[in-house]
Amino acid sequence: MAEREIPEEYLEGYARILTEAAATGRRLTRDEIESRRALGEQAAEAGYKLRALIGAHLSATRAAWPGARGSADHALAAVEQAVDAFAEGFERAQRMAVRQEEAARREFIDDLLYGRSDLGRLAERAERFGLRLSHAHAVAVAQGPDAYDEGHAVPRRVERSLISRFGDRSILLTTKNGRLLCIAPGHQDEVLAHFAKQAHAATDGGRVAIGRPQPGPGGVVHSYEEALNALELAERLELDDPVLRAADLLVYPVLTRDRQAMADLVVNTLGPLTTARGGPLPLLETLTAYFDSGCVAAEAARRLSLSVRALTYRLDRIHRLTGANPADPAHRYMLQTAVIGARLLDWPAQEL
Repeated sequence: MAEREIPEEYLEGYARILTEAAATGRRLTRDEIESRRALGEQAAEAGYKLRALIGAHLSATRAAWPGARGSADHALAAVEQAVDAFAEGFERAQRMAVRQEEAARREFIDDLLYGRSDLGRLAERAERFGLRLSHAHAVAVAQGPDAYDEGHAVPRRVERSLISRFGDRSILLTTKNGRLLCIAPGHQDEVLAHFAKQAHAATDGGRVAIGRPQPGPGGVVHSYEEALNALELAERLELDDPVLRAADLLVYPVLTRDRQAMADLVVNTLGPLTTARGGPLPLLETLTAYFDSGCVAAEAARRLSLSVRALTYRLDRIHRLTGANPADPAHRYMLQTAVIGARLLDWPAQEL
């Protein structure tokens, strides 16, 4: 595509400045330098390329040269001053445009993730950033040992990997509250899976949660909230999985939907453990390891660095205190649900 011809208005006064400076050896005045900067800003705002604008200045210099009197050195010094001031104005306008674009992008992302804007207007703004909110979208959130912002090397590294693998594909990568976020069309699970892999590596083993695809303009915020809840659940339940899917954790919100009922179950079932010597925590850890190991005593003992005999003693102690036998299938579900509830409700650290 051919370059647009540069209008004469962006070279206004240049030939006169060059002729006078070459003849007298004077430097450009403050007003002349400021006028070059202003023209540079106007050219940038009009969408012209700096390379073409510099070329136009050089062409104008060649055109003025045969009639110019005085030293070539003086003329070149004037060219240098004029072009430098023009480029400074051009770059200043570009920096301002970038800042405005970044501010608009950040405002859009905040509105998108908090659902604070009119959904119709939000959908219109989304198209500018490559998202079609009439379709379903899913959000992946990565959390690492550090807080990340847009300028951090980690999100840039992950973004380069995504773009090189998938191209544009209507993907939006950003940061929020120190975490990395990837928003992708709901049917493109391979994008979020790749993001999870790259983010886990780039954050030195950070954890990634992926929300379920949700439809409509409000779908992004719902998927985002699911991913955040999955990260919180993983922390409370001390899950080891580096990548969590909200769809695989739906049982936990169900268990805590009636918080009071769960609190009653925890207190009534596990409350007697508070009378144990050393408090309830060692016995709670024993139950957690026992259930997490599929109720295999040898594996649970290994995880706790205990002998099988010591583990069996603890299980017997739990049976005597609570009246529920962890090895009995009739009691196991109630105990395991109570243990999960204790972890979700942070009992016994928090009084229920």
